[in-house]
Amino acid sequence: MILYEKPGKQHSEETLRLAAARAAAMDTYLVVASTKGDTALAAVSAAKDAGVLTRLVVVGSVPDKGAQKMAPEALRALAQAGVPVVFASHVLSGAERGISTRFGGAYPVEIIAHTLRMLSQGVKVCLECGVMALDAGVLPYGKPVVAVGGTGHGADTACVLTPAGANAIFDCKIHEILCKPY
Repeated sequence: MILYEKPGKQHSEETLRLAAARAAAMDTYLVVASTKGDTALAAVSAAKDAGVLTRLVVVGSVPDKGAQKMAPEALRALAQAGVPVVFASHVLSGAERGISTRFGGAYPVEIIAHTLRMLSQGVKVCLECGVMALDAGVLPYGKPVVAVGGTGHGADTACVLTPAGANAIFDCKIHEILCKPY
């Protein structure tokens, strides 16, 4: 496992290269979180170089008050490359965060998210994106994938994991952390 001294997007290129190479070695999917599209476009390049472009999946955020966060140019480039993009509510917050924001308190799914953040924000994002992509039907059930997430913007974490559906969140398995911030 590679430990980065600090979190951040400065690790994106290395993280994506490591993740794509691991996905190629495993002959599996590469699942990458991207909000605005920069990480997604960098993932296309890394996936091409590793020979896994046909198994690249990008997971983005749902529109915020009707406005899509991912740049239209990025969406067009991903479509041209044949990369599926999943837009879904974050499985480890979503509706539950709306409840806790309105009424206060901590709820079970948020506790899962905070527990994963004890490893790193990126580990939480990796698991979340794997579940979101599986629930969207773009990943095969019961198969390990390589997932990439980050802290804020960019990619600084990559994991090998087997996602389960949101309705079976405790069936998810994190097998290996390839890299993450210290």
